Parts: sequence; structure tokens; C-alpha cells
Amino acid sequence: MQLQQETVIALVIWIGSGSGLFITALPGLAASKSVQVAQNQPANPQPAGASASSAEGVVNQGLQYIQQGKLNDAIAAFRRAAQLDPRMAAAHYNLGLALRQQGQLQPAASAFYQATQANPRFALAYANLGAALLEGSNVAQARDYLKRAIDLDPKLGLAHYNLGLALEQQKAYDQAAIAFKNAMRLSPTAPEPSYHLGLVYLQQRKDAEALAAFQQALRINPKYAEAHYNTGSMLFKQGKLDDALNAFRRAAESNSNYANSYYAAGLVFMKQGKFKDAQVVLKYAKDLYAKQGNTQWASKADQSLQKATVGQN
Repeated sequence: MQLQQETVIALVIWIGSGSGLFITALPGLAASKSVQVAQNQPANPQPAGASASSAEGVVNQGLQYIQQGKLNDAIAAFRRAAQLDPRMAAAHYNLGLALRQQGQLQPAASAFYQATQANPRFALAYANLGAALLEGSNVAQARDYLKRAIDLDPKLGLAHYNLGLALEQQKAYDQAAIAFKNAMRLSPTAPEPSYHLGLVYLQQRKDAEALAAFQQALRINPKYAEAHYNTGSMLFKQGKLDDALNAFRRAAESNSNYANSYYAAGLVFMKQGKFKDAQVVLKYAKDLYAKQGNTQWASKADQSLQKATVGQN
């Protein structure tokens, strides 16, 4: 059955010219303890330039636009600040965050890179540069910048997590496991590292460890649909059909649009000889896959639906 990939998590910490950091959570991104740790970064981590005072004022104006939800105006302000003082790391960094929020990954990566050039010891900029590159499937470069972020600030839990994602994609499973364990230690309230550690263990055929990792993720977030689904998949392979069905049901309850959970429940019902129930959930899975544009799995669900229909007759 299909596994759903996890979204890269970014460190969403806006930097102004005052005494503190302005923190916000972008839609779809999880905050964790690592964000709190990252507050140890200096509030204005760039050398002062001749036009720094004017540039700082424009940056603060951009932050006000962010608070007002005026993203385009904020981007324009941050760009203006970067033009006024090209050495102002905060201007480039905030521009990168705003561009990333718009889904402009390459321009965001370029802005984060400029922030690292303005201040080569700016760990947050390296971490977000790595995250943007990882989202853009530039895995090798992402790994290098994430390692640099960790070298500068070993307590950036989400940098360890994203490094784990990069290593997982490169099939460097032993190293990925280490990165996810570090992320778990530094960000104990984030369920994603535990979940991905479970996926790594599955690749290493360490089923018991994988199940324990998924359960740890669910202890942190009982509504983690993917963790329920993978738990159910393991129980299904072990022949524990009732337990597997319960896990798939909980996955669907956690995310009603998670088509995999309905498809998997249909397979359980077929194994149990409950073909009518199988038809109901398989048809729902098929329609949901089709609605989401996943034609490959819509076809698979349709094939299973036909088998369930034959089985009932």
C-alpha cells in the first residue's frame, strides 16, 4: 500500500531589529521545542551597515505587514530592506520565509543563501535554506546546509529532523535513524521524528522497533493518521486483522481525506470475508483517490472493488 510522505518542517522565526524574535506558525507547519531553543539566536544577526537604520525600519514595516496578513507587501518591504543594506541578514532571511509561504521555493532558497552570505554563522538561515532545498528535491545540497546549521547550533531539533528526511531519501538509513533520534531528544513534543524513525526501521526490517516508534508518535499526537495507518499495515501483515482494522479506522477518523486508510480497511474486510463492507470502503477509497488526482491508486482500488463484488456473489 502507498505510503504518504511527510512535509518538510521549517523553522518559522521572523527576525526584527528589536530586542526579540517575532515567531509565527505558517499553515501546515508544526512548531516544536526546537523553535523555542532557536530563540537563543541574536535578534539582529548582521553587521551594521551605513544604511542599516533605514533598512531596519523597512524590515520592521515588513513584519507589521506579516502580522496583518499582507504577504505581498511584506515581500516588497523585505526586498527593499535588502537593497538598502545588502549585508543585513535579517532582511534576506525574512524575505526567504515570506517567499516560502507563497510556495516560491527557489527564490526562497536564494534569499536564505543571501542571509548566510551576510552572516556566515546564522544557523537559522542555513536550516531554512536546507528545508527549502529539500522541499525542492535538491536533497544533496539540502543535507550539506542542514549539517552546517547543526554545526553552528547543535540544538536545532528541526534541523536534525530535516537532515533525517534527506538521509532517508538517500537510503542512508543508519545515519537517518541517528538524525531522527537526535530530533526526538531535542524536540520531544514533535511526533514526526518518531514516525520517520519508524519508517527507517521498516526499511531495515526491524518490525518491532518500527511499531514502537509509530506508537511513540501516536502518544505525542493521537490523531497522527499516517502513524495509525502504518501501525495497521504492520498488524495486517501479522494477521491481526481486528487490530489492523481498528488502526485503519483511527487513521480515517484522524484524517477523513486519507484514502489509504479506507483502501486498507477494504482489504481487511475482504480477508475477513465481509465483502459488502469491503465494497463500501473500497468505493469510497476509489472516489477519494480519483478526486485527489491519484489515478494509479484509484485503479488499484477499483480492481479490489471488483474482487469484492465477485466475492459477495
